[in-house]
Amino acid sequence: MRVICLDLEGVLVPEIWLNVAREAGVEELNITTRDIPDYHELMKTRLGILDRHRIGLPEITRVIASMEPLPGAADFLDSLREETQVIILSDTFEEFASPLMRQLKWPTLFCNSLEVTSGGRITGYRLRQEDGKRQAVQAFASMNLEVVAAGDSWNDLHMILEADRGAFFCPPASMQSAHPSVPVCNDYTSLRDFLLQ
Repeated sequence: MRVICLDLEGVLVPEIWLNVAREAGVEELNITTRDIPDYHELMKTRLGILDRHRIGLPEITRVIASMEPLPGAADFLDSLREETQVIILSDTFEEFASPLMRQLKWPTLFCNSLEVTSGGRITGYRLRQEDGKRQAVQAFASMNLEVVAAGDSWNDLHMILEADRGAFFCPPASMQSAHPSVPVCNDYTSLRDFLLQ
């Protein structure tokens, strides 16, 4: 039996933080794991920026509520789910995800959570598990599942390399050059073909 593991942001939905940066007019929030591969360093930087600009969970969730999946993502995901099991492994937060998951017809999502004050200030975060994407792939493999994975950024690399088969989806050039043996898919048709082959 096969299970497909996909990243969320950059694969199925736009990058949440980039949308928040644009709507809030805070250029500093444009950083992602493509820029700072170390997740803890990235989140420490983001939390500091949010504090300086007094941006809390209410402001962020308003931006997320206006977002939509990437063009073609919902149909792509539906077509995969007709063939096999799909799990979304994401470094996003459950407090962010609901509006987007609703539009994708509630796929299974494993993600992290935020620490938020009663006033909506984001003070920290809780990882579901350290190196959670790789750990999930290892757990699925321990159940004798064939694991196929795809993601777009550095935080997906361990998941992709740990899977039986893995591919990059529209990755930055630095990832492609650092890992030339990993297949690259640049549209949903080629990604679907790779995942279901």
